[in-house]
Amino acid sequence: MTNRKYNERMRVLTLTAMFCAIAYVVMFVLKISGIGGFLTFDVKDAIIAAAAMLLGPAAGAVISFIVALLEMVTVSTTGIWGAIMNFVSSAAFAVTASAVYNYAPKIKKTVTGAWCGLGVSIIGTTVVMLGMNLIITPIYTHMPTEAVAGMIAPLLLPFNLIKCVLNAALVMIIYKPISLTLRKSGFFAASGGAEKKETYFSKLTLLVFLISAAVAAVCVVLLIRVFGGHFNVFG
Repeated sequence: MTNRKYNERMRVLTLTAMFCAIAYVVMFVLKISGIGGFLTFDVKDAIIAAAAMLLGPAAGAVISFIVALLEMVTVSTTGIWGAIMNFVSSAAFAVTASAVYNYAPKIKKTVTGAWCGLGVSIIGTTVVMLGMNLIITPIYTHMPTEAVAGMIAPLLLPFNLIKCVLNAALVMIIYKPISLTLRKSGFFAASGGAEKKETYFSKLTLLVFLISAAVAAVCVVLLIRVFGGHFNVFG
């Protein structure tokens, strides 16, 4: 193995470990609990998706698995079934967004690619998680499948959709500052395309931030005012 390949592998491993730690910690910092009585939103999926867009789909899957495992053995009360749900949710969202952003012809590693990747993730993850709700939720909640199916239209579908949209908005807010900081520090190589020319305060970056912040605010209001959630800070 050449020094260049070794350094590249160590860089990816270091960043993977860093994003695992950040995603795990943010679970305790800020979450919206009590949504629909028993659902919770936290921002770890946004962190994992941003990491996957930087490091690739495989890294997103690895981070999703490690964080789900850490959550299961430390704070989760839903055991292995909850860990499976967490892993599938995080991985489906992060890997899909990363795959489109990094590999889609003509739009890869562009703002358009990011929006398209996150849009596909929103739809795909929502569909996947509705299926997982029907299969897994009855097992660890001891609810009849018919009862879970009855919650799809009034609760599970809107929750998963809003959750994915909120995560997508958060990714668009945090991705550029993270990627530029890593590149300016020399820790992450600059990529080709327009992304290399952008700064923290470019007009495009500001526009993306304002749109994403507005979308995120609407999603938070819906989770709290419509579905009865409440902020839980450091809890």
